[in-house]
Amino acid sequence: MKLTRYIPLAAAIAVPSMGLAQDADTTPTNADIGFIFTTFMFLVAGFLVFFMAAGFAMLEAGLVRGKNVTMQLTKNIALFSLASMAYFILGYNLMYPGDGWSMDGILGAFSITGLEPVGLEGAEPDLTYASVGSDFFFQLMFCAATASIVSGALAERIKLWPFLVFVIVLTGLIYPIQASWKWGGGFLDGMGFQDFAGSTVVHSVGGWAALAGAIILGPRLGKYKDGRVNPMPGSNLALATLGTFILWLGWFGFNGGSQLYMDTAANVADISRIFSNTNTAAAGGAVAALILTQLLYKKPDLTMILNGALAGLVSITAEPLTPSLISATLIGMVGGVIVVITVPMLDKFKIDDVVGAIPVHLFAGIWGTIAVVFTNSAANLGTQLYAIFVVGVFVFVVSGAVWFILKAISGIRVSEESEINGLDISELGMEAYPEFSKG
Repeated sequence: MKLTRYIPLAAAIAVPSMGLAQDADTTPTNADIGFIFTTFMFLVAGFLVFFMAAGFAMLEAGLVRGKNVTMQLTKNIALFSLASMAYFILGYNLMYPGDGWSMDGILGAFSITGLEPVGLEGAEPDLTYASVGSDFFFQLMFCAATASIVSGALAERIKLWPFLVFVIVLTGLIYPIQASWKWGGGFLDGMGFQDFAGSTVVHSVGGWAALAGAIILGPRLGKYKDGRVNPMPGSNLALATLGTFILWLGWFGFNGGSQLYMDTAANVADISRIFSNTNTAAAGGAVAALILTQLLYKKPDLTMILNGALAGLVSITAEPLTPSLISATLIGMVGGVIVVITVPMLDKFKIDDVVGAIPVHLFAGIWGTIAVVFTNSAANLGTQLYAIFVVGVFVFVVSGAVWFILKAISGIRVSEESEINGLDISELGMEAYPEFSKG
């Protein structure tokens, strides 16, 4: 059916309506339009980053053994829900204190997040930016992603409730405090530290917290025995691949939304440039892992290829705008190489990371933060390294302290019997694949 036959009717309806709008003096100004489009961008980008929660859940469900799948799914939906609460109760205003620092440039304000009134009734919104609700929603998704990183690394042997207590501390305090140092206008931002969408602020933070937990928690039973590393293959590589593609999709919102404005043609063009660079960095990471595993192991390793793509995404996150497509691809490829090299390196130190979260988010995050200096003239290598060090020490030490306290109070590791039988049955009393259970 042709739509052209309805154009005269639509015009007849629209013209009087436009006249009424002008008579009522409700024609939007340029500031209104900028406010509307930037708010809309935050909401759509936030939807995409929210979908990364599903990506993390599917990736982890695929890379753990079948007897632990339900636990990983439970952890992922619980951590997102708890992060949503902790971030508005504590995190958001700690991260974005404005002029209300508790310690100038170091510690933000302790207060509960408030939104604009319904319909902006009596409010005076900042029409040069976006609504508080959209900004809060978008930033929350980053906070929750940080907790998801920790979940995968510590899988198959950690107790549920101590893990969730750590999530509350991470999302309510640790993550927002260090994020305020850059994105909240704190001391690292004042020094000129560059981290566009969070290779350090988000990804390495999750990696440092996971590293501290993995060291304190210890490896899975039988993972390292008699000087050998015993592989423990995941239950469903189809789910792991699906999860990777979902994360890849969500990253367009992650990096694209971090442009923070959609009020001019220049900003929209930059967002499209960010999308293209983000995509090619992921592709570069995947291809590098594909080629390197073929060379090293004589056969490609799918799990390495999946993590190579994710490492490429993490690597480009610190600066997805300024690189050319060639530079972005090379940055992503280095991330893919880092994963293939550092996964066995962790095994040599007997640090058991079930899904490869530490190589992907910590090591590739460090690389991505350093790589900013190659394409962004505003970045200084010394400043970038200093910020990596400061954030790393803060997150690792505080996370380690929290893990030690939880270990002393309630213990953080399940019993040997529970680990052998699987956390699905021992901790939750249900299985993800009951038709395949033995007996």
